[in-house]
Amino acid sequence: MRFLYNSLRQATTSRRSVALWSVVAVGLGMAACQPVTEESGNARDRPTVVVTSTILTDLAATVSGDAVTVRGIVPPGDDPHLYEPVPQDTLALEQADLILYNGYNLEPNLIRLIEGAGIQAETLAVGEVVEPLAFEDSGQTQPDPHVWGDVDNAIAIVAAIRDALIALSPQDADTFTQNADALIAELTQLDRWILDQIETIPPKQRTLVTTHDAFQYYANAYGLTVLGTLIGISTEEQPSAQTVSQLVQAIRTAGVPTIFAETTINPALITTMAQEANVVLAPQALYSDSLGALGSGAETYVTMMVSNTQTIVEGLAGTYTPF
Repeated sequence: MRFLYNSLRQATTSRRSVALWSVVAVGLGMAACQPVTEESGNARDRPTVVVTSTILTDLAATVSGDAVTVRGIVPPGDDPHLYEPVPQDTLALEQADLILYNGYNLEPNLIRLIEGAGIQAETLAVGEVVEPLAFEDSGQTQPDPHVWGDVDNAIAIVAAIRDALIALSPQDADTFTQNADALIAELTQLDRWILDQIETIPPKQRTLVTTHDAFQYYANAYGLTVLGTLIGISTEEQPSAQTVSQLVQAIRTAGVPTIFAETTINPALITTMAQEANVVLAPQALYSDSLGALGSGAETYVTMMVSNTQTIVEGLAGTYTPF
């Protein structure tokens, strides 16, 4: 599937110039990515696409519609950095016709499993169609896997998913293309809306402090500065006392009004840091590596990005307008 990378940039629509199509219903993506336990004869005839992260599962389900069966591995709310595969995951991967994963080492245990023996499906690291930002790890430069933080990157990912699905099931090309076009139109609106929301934050307060380094793409795309994080890219890390002390001092010096926890990480340490720095911890945690569970208001990629933007804008004294 590597041939998809070469054509992707031509197929991806600029964030400023896409014509607006009809908005994709949230229920389309949610219905398609539910676990499948019993399949009808028609469902068994469809190709099966297995997807690692919840974010990619939602995008794949929206693009595919009913033409293929989409199965997600990592449950909503779970951390893909730390996810440990279970035997059912191995079986699902072995039975897949196509496997979509993020890449850039977002889901290291699943990537090792995908690259292991017995997996015959076509595979595509859809996150790796995006030119990555870098981070430093033990003196070495590594790609940042959190590419979806910039909605323009999500548009590139949707185009990659569309092309992979067309290669898998050419007879359904029209369905995949129409669904992708509609989703890209919605994402283009979302991209512009996020920019407008962030611009309402006073310039001196456009600063993010979060638990781990998952918002570099978001900050770069929408005009924020990441002042610091407790831990780096991987949620396996533990902050040193020196790191915590330095970040507390930086928060005080910068006059940051609010800092942010994340839904997939224990909030205890950042809560303590907020107390030491005498700043507010946002009441709503950010969704960094996973969509929210049903009823959270962040069950899809679009609603996750809306929720995060609202939390950031309100926490940094901006003016939030619903999407």
